[in-house]
Amino acid sequence: MKKRYAIFLFLGCSIFGFSQKIAEKKVQSLATQIEISTLGLDEVVLENSTSEFIEMYLTAENPNQQHLVYKEAGETVYIKFHIPEMSTEDPVFRKFITQRLQRASAIIKIPQQKSVIIFGDNINITSKSYKGPLDVYIENGILKLDTVQASTKVKLYEGSVFASLKDANIQAVSTSGTISIDQKIQQENFYKKAANSAIHFTITTSKANIFLTTYKTQ
Repeated sequence: MKKRYAIFLFLGCSIFGFSQKIAEKKVQSLATQIEISTLGLDEVVLENSTSEFIEMYLTAENPNQQHLVYKEAGETVYIKFHIPEMSTEDPVFRKFITQRLQRASAIIKIPQQKSVIIFGDNINITSKSYKGPLDVYIENGILKLDTVQASTKVKLYEGSVFASLKDANIQAVSTSGTISIDQKIQQENFYKKAANSAIHFTITTSKANIFLTTYKTQ
């Protein structure tokens, strides 16, 4: 039977006139894959955990209840954020509130080598050089992947992607966006095969701009 330990901490405070809710959850799990749904969030930061725990921190400025939802099934952990809409009879205003006034962000720390999959619509994602495989599937957003440490796959419609790569196999495809490699604009899709490298970086997009920096390890 898998050993799982969870620590829950919920704090509420008022800052600059907003009702801010902070939720923290820590779980130890033997699961090898983490799936993260970012619906309801404006930003997600992925970090390497310095412990054996999966750590989740949710911060949101919204008078409604905020919930950080964790579920484990087989070898997969599922993380999502249930953030109810603000009540209003004006559908246009409700859509505006739901999409951009959640003021909700999350920091998720994952033990290295676990595979992470992130799903979402309009979301900004920062990966602080996560040391495990990473897949990102979103509609629109800004992705800052720092230094890619393991195989990574990105699919999005529009936005911007920034990443640094060392000795990686690269496939960058953008239908109408800009592809910049080492500050040089590419006139077509970019492909590069690295000798003796098991890291594959693949990005496919219709309109997003791609900015990559490459270098070799010494």
